[in-house]
Amino acid sequence: MHILIVDLLAERQSFGREGVREILSHFDSPEVSLWSPHVTKRVDYGFGTVVQQPVDADLIIITGSRRNVSQWEGWMDDVAELIQTTAIPILGICFGHQIIAASLGGRVIRAEENSALVTEVNYEDGRVVNALFTHQDHVVDPGEMKIIASSDHCPIAACQHPERPILTVQYHPEAVSAVIEKALEIGDMTLEESLVFSCEKPIIDMTDALVKPLQSL
Repeated sequence: MHILIVDLLAERQSFGREGVREILSHFDSPEVSLWSPHVTKRVDYGFGTVVQQPVDADLIIITGSRRNVSQWEGWMDDVAELIQTTAIPILGICFGHQIIAASLGGRVIRAEENSALVTEVNYEDGRVVNALFTHQDHVVDPGEMKIIASSDHCPIAACQHPERPILTVQYHPEAVSAVIEKALEIGDMTLEESLVFSCEKPIIDMTDALVKPLQSL
C-alpha cells in the first residue's frame, strides 16, 4: 500500500514525526509519501519520501495542523483541490476533518477558546469511546459529509461521506501516551499542558477510529 500523508505538522518533532509514525504503525509496511505544502523547512523524519506535490497513492491521510481552516491560507487551495478531485480514499484528522468539510461545501468557525481534553464521543451506531481533542476551530456545517459522531463540546466529532470513501475525526487518535511523552521530552508541550490529557481510560486509536471503518466502506 502507498500512503500519501498530507503532513501538516512537519515542522514539529513530536506531533509531526512521532504522530505520523504512530499513524503508520497501524498499516502493514506501507510505502509513504510526505507532502507539506504549508512549509519550506521540515523535520527530518528518517522515513518516507518528501514530495512537492500530491502523488498517486492508495490512501490519503490529512493530519492535524497549527494552522486554521477558519483563517484560510493560499496553500489550503491545493489541499482543497486534492480533496475535491481525487477518487482515492481519504482519512482526515482534526485539521483534516475541518478542511475536508470546508472543501465539500461545509463551514468551519473559530471558537472563543481552545478545547483541550479527553472526553466521550458518541457514535450513531451506539459506540461510546474516549478520545483526545485539542482544537479551536469547529465544523458547524459538514457540507457533503454525514455526521456519525458527536461529543458534548463538539456536535460534529466525526463524519463519513455518503458516496465516497472519506472518513474524518475531529479528535486525535494518533495522540497516544508515547507521543505525549515525546512532546514533553523535547519541549513541544509543557507538563501543565499534558495534564489535561488524562489517559486513565483507554483512548480510541487509529485502527478503531479510522482504519477499520474505512475498510468497511
